[in-house]
Amino acid sequence: MTLHPALAAVTDRIARRSAETRRAYLDRLNRAAAEQPARAHLSCSNAAHAYAAMADDKAALAEGRAPHLGIVTAYNDMLSAHRPYEDYPERLRAAARRAGATAQVAGGVPAMCDGVTQGQPGMELSLFSRDVIALSAGIALAHNCFDAALFLGVCDKIVPGLVIAAATFGHLPAVFVPAGPMTSGLPNDRKAAVRKAHAEGKATRAELLAAEMASYHGPGTCTFYGTANTNQMLMEVMGLHLPGAAFVNPGTPLRDALTEAAAARAAAITALGNDWRPVGRILDERAFANGIVGLMATGGSTNLILHLPAMARAAGIQLDLQDFADLSAAVPLLARVYPNGLADVNHFHAAGGVAYLIGELLGAGLLHPDVATVAGDGLHLYAQEPRLIDGQLVWQAGPRESLNDRILRPAADPFAPTGGIVQLAGNLGRGVIKVSAVPEDRHAIEAPARVFHDQEAVRTAFRAGEFTQDTVVVVRFQGPRANGMPELHALTPVLSVLQDRGLRVALVTDGRMSGASGKVPAAIHVSPEAAGGGPLARLRDGDVVRLDARAGVLSTSADLAGREAAAPDLSGNAFGVGRELFAAFRARVTDATEGASALW
Repeated sequence: MTLHPALAAVTDRIARRSAETRRAYLDRLNRAAAEQPARAHLSCSNAAHAYAAMADDKAALAEGRAPHLGIVTAYNDMLSAHRPYEDYPERLRAAARRAGATAQVAGGVPAMCDGVTQGQPGMELSLFSRDVIALSAGIALAHNCFDAALFLGVCDKIVPGLVIAAATFGHLPAVFVPAGPMTSGLPNDRKAAVRKAHAEGKATRAELLAAEMASYHGPGTCTFYGTANTNQMLMEVMGLHLPGAAFVNPGTPLRDALTEAAAARAAAITALGNDWRPVGRILDERAFANGIVGLMATGGSTNLILHLPAMARAAGIQLDLQDFADLSAAVPLLARVYPNGLADVNHFHAAGGVAYLIGELLGAGLLHPDVATVAGDGLHLYAQEPRLIDGQLVWQAGPRESLNDRILRPAADPFAPTGGIVQLAGNLGRGVIKVSAVPEDRHAIEAPARVFHDQEAVRTAFRAGEFTQDTVVVVRFQGPRANGMPELHALTPVLSVLQDRGLRVALVTDGRMSGASGKVPAAIHVSPEAAGGGPLARLRDGDVVRLDARAGVLSTSADLAGREAAAPDLSGNAFGVGRELFAAFRARVTDATEGASALW
């Protein structure tokens, strides 16, 4: 199948834009590779410290001929998605031994749950935790004892942070090892209905808590298609998982077999063998273009529009919002998973899942087929599904027809002709909107602005009955410089209620919406942010704002020239719950359009 011209053009543009930085990155990778195996450079004292607690593996490590795998784990049991990782290290060590290798936990990284911190001060640390995760993984791998790395992480900032670290140690092969989604609980539409009822005072807190706990009920990833599950899809489309590993439930024989196979595969692709697959060469411009395509085809989380540029930069690749917009315009929407539909990721997986999705996109010329992956050469390997046959893990051809066309559709008959991410630009700055779940008649909203400086003020105005006409709700000073760019998830029920009442409403913010943002039009990640002198700081109540996803416009008819910028007191965001530790991050963070990172 011929490559789609839009994919070819965007990938070529990325390669040309990144030529200098990518060349410098590959030069560093090659220099690091020339010094392998790293253990050969350890002094006897270094080695003795490294292997002191390795018991039966000491002899093999001292000899230095067997591949040694470094495990970087994000395990904690605050995150349901990461709870299954508790026993992974021992399972991986045993699998490595069977493969003639050794494995060692190189270090742990933090992992915070946005579901716990939504609407709380701790959410102001959430985005920056991605960079902390990258730094922590860097410390783990800086022991410089390893021939390959196994990365254990699932959720929102964890996978992007681990990818940044993997790319930084790009001479090492890296296999990402997922934990899988929890089994289905209370359907997401019923949970959302209770949330809206509670926002209107029609459901008690006890009823709300019961609904939430029936939805988030056990070990594994939350089952809606937010950032965590978008991460898992990306790791397959970008070739960093074993094929079909993303959405197998925890605690099943197939999940265990895939985990063990990850260790064996990592051992097989080190520089000590004949199939060296350094992750820095896998993460090229084609892999990132494929990742953007997967994001668009599934209606994935808007948070990845922040994370992918940061991930790419670590590998010397420069992405731009225009790349997302151009691929979104060319890629059809093939999946309907909550919040873009009623199904959860278990239903998506049962309907054909990632294997079907990749097969369809390859057939339409919308993915680069000729890429390197941890599984081998060619993305066709990821159109296969894992099976356990007589106790043996094998891969077979995935489905070529959707098993439920209300969840997955072929490229020739998609849910929508485009991926649903639109770049917005105008005299209010530059941002994005996700429209895959927004009703067609809400793609363009023009109304007077109500300007707020935090989401709680919006909720207070809602409870006071102040929203009685069409309104563009502007929530500014929510960008990375101001307060770490928390998700504004608490606005979703409020704005949904207003829209259901028949008002034409929209959100404009320099902050983030949830990775599960849905049916209310929201211009997010607006840059430059208000705290950095952006035009949102000059908006006033009553200024008419136009958000037009059809034309890609975010503008106001008000004359902002000469107006004094608002200067709110942000001192309350600087202290408490650890926020004071991140002052240096807020001071040096890049714009959202560049990935909102403090690492560069």
